[in-house]
This record gives sequence, structure tokens and C-alpha cells, in this order.
Amino acid sequence: MPNPRLTGLGSGLFSAVVMFALGGVDELLFGGSLTVYGVLFVPVCVLTALWVRQGDLVSAPVVVPIAYALGLLPLTGGAGGTGAQLMELVTALATQADWLYGGTLVAAVTILVRGVRRAAAARRRTASRGGPRP
Repeated sequence: MPNPRLTGLGSGLFSAVVMFALGGVDELLFGGSLTVYGVLFVPVCVLTALWVRQGDLVSAPVVVPIAYALGLLPLTGGAGGTGAQLMELVTALATQADWLYGGTLVAAVTILVRGVRRAAAARRRTASRGGPRP
């Protein structure tokens, strides 16, 4: 399994590009099913949270909702122009908020677990050296 370490910007670009591509694939294969799109969003959230660097952990729950919205663009065809596409985008965000909040929560829990594990490892290293020096 690859173990890339993405910066905050890199994790945002990764999730945005993947979600935009998945939105296009969903439109082509499933006719723009928002449920399929939401199900595909959750693994992208997990990967984004796992692959972001330790120093940029906080960026994961921030960039995944933005990626979700960008990925909806291929699904909101907007046959009536820009205004219609914007209205479809807002409607999709409102009706599919469960997937959006769920994926963001998964990313937040994942980075929380990573942070706790990091702190525990640092405590173990400190304890193995004989404790903190005065």
C-alpha cells in the first residue's frame, strides 16, 4: 500500500481532482447518481486523512468538503446556463448533506486517531529515555 505524505495543498489537490474525476465517471456510468457519488466520497476522505503529513493534519477535514463541492460540478449539468448549474449545485449540496457531513466526520476522526497515536508514541519515546530532564 502506498504511503505518500501530502502537504495541506497537496491533499486538497488530491481530493479535488479525484472527486472531480469520480463525479465525471458517476455521470457517465450511473447517470449522475448522488448516492453513488456520496459512497465514493467516503473512501476519498479516508485516504486524504491518511496520506496528509503530520504537520498538516488539520487541513484534511477542511479540504474534503471543498473537494465534494468541486466534484459535484460534472453532476450538475446546468442545461439552463450558469444560474441553473449553480442552483443545481446548491440543491445537491443541501440534499446530500448527510454524505458531506459523514465524510468530513470520517476524515476528522481519522486525523484525531493519528494525532493521538503520534502523542502516545512521543510519550513512549520520552519514557524510554528515562523521562524528561529537569
